[in-house]
Amino acid sequence: MGMLTMTELKGSLVALVTPMRADTQAIDWPALDALVDFHLAEGTDAIVAAGTTGEPSTLSFSEHFDVISRVVERVQGKIPVIAGTGANSTQEAIELTRHAQKVGASACLSVTPYYNKPTQEGLYQHFKAIAQASDLPIILYNVPGRTSVDMLNETVERLSCVENIIGLKDATGDLERGKELITRLADSDFLLFSGDDATAVDFILMGGRGNISVTANVAPRQMHELCHAALQGDTQKAHQINTRLMPVHNRLFVESNPIPVKWALHAMGKIDLGIRLPLTPLSEKYRPTVQEALQMAGLLAG
Repeated sequence: MGMLTMTELKGSLVALVTPMRADTQAIDWPALDALVDFHLAEGTDAIVAAGTTGEPSTLSFSEHFDVISRVVERVQGKIPVIAGTGANSTQEAIELTRHAQKVGASACLSVTPYYNKPTQEGLYQHFKAIAQASDLPIILYNVPGRTSVDMLNETVERLSCVENIIGLKDATGDLERGKELITRLADSDFLLFSGDDATAVDFILMGGRGNISVTANVAPRQMHELCHAALQGDTQKAHQINTRLMPVHNRLFVESNPIPVKWALHAMGKIDLGIRLPLTPLSEKYRPTVQEALQMAGLLAG
C-alpha cells in the first residue's frame, strides 16, 4: 500500500501476536500467514506487525525484520500494515524504521524509549531524529505502564508539528487526558488512537480515530464493528458490542500481555502455545477465567 493518505487509517488496528512453536519457540510462519488471512476475512482495518503484543523485545533483529516483511507480503496492499519499530536506542529505532519503509509498510508505530527514562526534551529529540531519518509516517506510542516513561500532552503537541509524525497511540487509559489532547489537536490532521481496549469506545466517541487493539486478535469482526459504530456516532451499538467484549478486554490482562491473548488464540485453535522467555504460557489458574470470557463473548463454544 506504500504511503498512506490520512483518511485510510481508522477503525480497528490489530496489535498482532507473533505465533511461535511450543516445542522450539521458533516463529511459526504458516500460523502467521493464517492469522493475517483471518484478519483480512474478518474486516480488521489495519495490522500492526511486531508491536508490543508481537513480542519484539525477544525477537532477533533479523526476525523482527522478517515478521514485518512477511505480514506486508501476505496482506498484499489490501489494508495498511503498521510496523512496530520502537526501541530505547534512537539509532536502532531508525534502522528498524528504514527497514519497514524499504519492505513497504504503510507506517510505523514507535514506542517511547523504555527503561532509560528520557526527559520530555529527550523524547522530542528521539522522535524528531527518527522522523528525519526516513519518509515513513510515524505513529507515536505512549504506554507508561510498560515503559516507565510518560510522554506528556505538551510533548505530543510539539511532535505533531514534525513532518512524518502523523499520530499517537495513547495507551494510558486516562480519558480526561485523552479528551484534553483531542481538544488541543482538534485543528490539526493528527490521528489519535486509543491503545486501551476497555476505554476505546469512549475515546473514539470523543474524537479519536480508532483503536490499536489486543482484543482484535480474538474478536476482529466485533472490534471492527465496534470502532466503526463509534466513528459513526452510533453510541448505542458501540456500547452494546463493548459490553459483550468487556470481560475479554479485562481478562486479556490477567498476566502481562501477550501471555493471555496467545493462550486465548491457542484455545480457539489458531496458534500453538509458543511464547518466549522471560514470558511463560498463561498460568493454569487463569485459564478458566480467560476461557469463560471468550465463551461469554461468543468466541468459543461453551
